[in-house]
Amino acid sequence: MVGEVAVRGQNVMMGYWERPEETAKAVIDGWMHTGDGGYMDEEGYVYLVDRVKDMIISGGENVYPREVEEVLLAHPAIDQAAVVGLPHEHWGEQVVAYVVVRVGMNATNDELKAACQARLSRYKVPKEFRMVGDLPRNRMGKVDRRELRELNRKA
Repeated sequence: MVGEVAVRGQNVMMGYWERPEETAKAVIDGWMHTGDGGYMDEEGYVYLVDRVKDMIISGGENVYPREVEEVLLAHPAIDQAAVVGLPHEHWGEQVVAYVVVRVGMNATNDELKAACQARLSRYKVPKEFRMVGDLPRNRMGKVDRRELRELNRKA
């Protein structure tokens, strides 16, 4: 079962410098809530799954974008992939994939859907595949999911 990873100890920060509101959200009863979703196996090893804030809730089911992205990136024609949750009137959110196709290659929505259906539960399969030239990135080089969601609002 996946849950938020929380840690405590003398080597863990006590709070954010001059940001008491942020500290109160992150440090609860001495536990630093990392924002990472993960699980622990029988031997005590911790596995990180994805960022909790990136999780998509569709029809009451949790979808971790990274899991879907890994399936898409296994497709030989896909160079980059990012998955976000976009509003849906019935399900709350729907899974939408933004993909960058490798130069000189092709991939159809049907191919990508079939690849996802072969490896994912039905509720995790993206409802839409949007082909883009590149994915927006933040200053750290990470995909800017907020900007991808904004693209939907502008469309």
